[in-house]
Amino acid sequence: MFTSLKSKKKRLRQALAALCVAATAMAGCTVGPNFVRPEPPTVNRYTHGPQPAATVRAAGRRQYFRQGARIEAGWWRLFRSPAIDAVVRAAIVNNPGLRSAQASLRQSQQLLAAGEGIFYPQVDAGFSAVRQKFSPTRFGGAPSSTIFNLYTLTSTISYALDVFGGERRAVESLGAQVDFQRYEVLGTYLSLSGNIVDAMIAQAAYIAETDATSRLISLEEEQIKIAEAQAEAGTVPYSNVLSLQSQLAATQATLPPLKQKLSQARHLLAALTGSAPALWAPPEVSMRELALPAGLPVSLPSDLVRQRPDILAAEAQMHGASANIGVATAAMFPSFTLSGSLGLESTSLGNLFKKTSSLWALGADITAPLFHGGTLSAKRRAAIEAYRQSAADYRQTVLNALEQVADTLRALQHDAETLEAETEALGAAREALKLVQANYRAGTVGYLQVLTADNQYYQAKIGYLQAKAVRLQDTVALFVSLGGGWWNSREEIPGVP
Repeated sequence: MFTSLKSKKKRLRQALAALCVAATAMAGCTVGPNFVRPEPPTVNRYTHGPQPAATVRAAGRRQYFRQGARIEAGWWRLFRSPAIDAVVRAAIVNNPGLRSAQASLRQSQQLLAAGEGIFYPQVDAGFSAVRQKFSPTRFGGAPSSTIFNLYTLTSTISYALDVFGGERRAVESLGAQVDFQRYEVLGTYLSLSGNIVDAMIAQAAYIAETDATSRLISLEEEQIKIAEAQAEAGTVPYSNVLSLQSQLAATQATLPPLKQKLSQARHLLAALTGSAPALWAPPEVSMRELALPAGLPVSLPSDLVRQRPDILAAEAQMHGASANIGVATAAMFPSFTLSGSLGLESTSLGNLFKKTSSLWALGADITAPLFHGGTLSAKRRAAIEAYRQSAADYRQTVLNALEQVADTLRALQHDAETLEAETEALGAAREALKLVQANYRAGTVGYLQVLTADNQYYQAKIGYLQAKAVRLQDTVALFVSLGGGWWNSREEIPGVP
């Protein structure tokens, strides 16, 4: 009895194996286009006309553009600030946005693993115990009924033949989604590090500007006191006092916005590091502590499209859209499924494993779409248009990236020119103040002239600080616009395989 049952199982397995071999031979056709990566840009520069090799010297420093040089993965360390490095590392561990992107990546990886299961036979087992009443009347028999128990133990196996490659295209689309989520993680990582360095520089600039503005307000208040005394003595008209009071009010009006921007920078840094602003305060950095990176790497445009996470993510979306054309095309063709079952069925548990209780079935199903009201062809056309949209989005992403790099390169040139002018203005104001102070000590000028020179010096200093901060922030923007060098990292970026 059991020998016969084993032989039937063996024949069933052999038959299924033969069908699977045949299915493999049949599944050589994959409909839909094969994805080809877009060609990189053929241009070798970002700006119209010759691309400069260096900026002008400003504040004693010149920045050099090194074509094709290696971009450091930890590019923010070039600013030589341990505080910035510490905040960036804390944010990489605790930022909720980065954690969310990492979870989305893991989710897409599991969906890919689930999708790949279609390539394996689906095997299930079942057992049922039913008590039922049977009447032979429905089959033309005598009108008597029988009550009995029915026990069924079965195993089933099914295998979908991917003859036209629809399932392979679906899994290909899931793989493209994994790539998209991976580049989304890298893009979040890049934006996070760039925003933190930018906010730390802004915080340092706002602190310095607030201090200079406070000093300027003190000087203007002192000027008003002297002018009021002179007006009372009749040596100057009272309109001088009113003019100074108007200037003081204008200067005082600039202080609250500076303090607000400083608070916003600190709150932003707290949020980026995954902390509530009430529970965490960023370390302060002095503008004097921040080093200006001198050698700036500039990737070729052909390399940029293989490095920037947003471009790679757009390419992955193109890949997924291309695969979806194959999925929609395969749905217009017949589908094939092999199935088999082997089991035991008896009216009593004692007889369930007897020879007479065995049963088996083997078959193949073919389903061909005949008429769906144009649904399948419309879905295919929609998939083609979705691919065209993703291709246009990719091209736009590349153009935006080229524009950002070009803007940043020009900005660094102009930042250096602006800073040089502000440095000269600050130097002139400093020398003028020294001369006025020397004349005051010699008794040739009054104290009011000293205060006026002081006022001019701090106004020049505020302009200098603003120009210096912009130059540092545009340097950050260049590293971010070039992709941040994540591909050169020797340390694993959290959550990215």
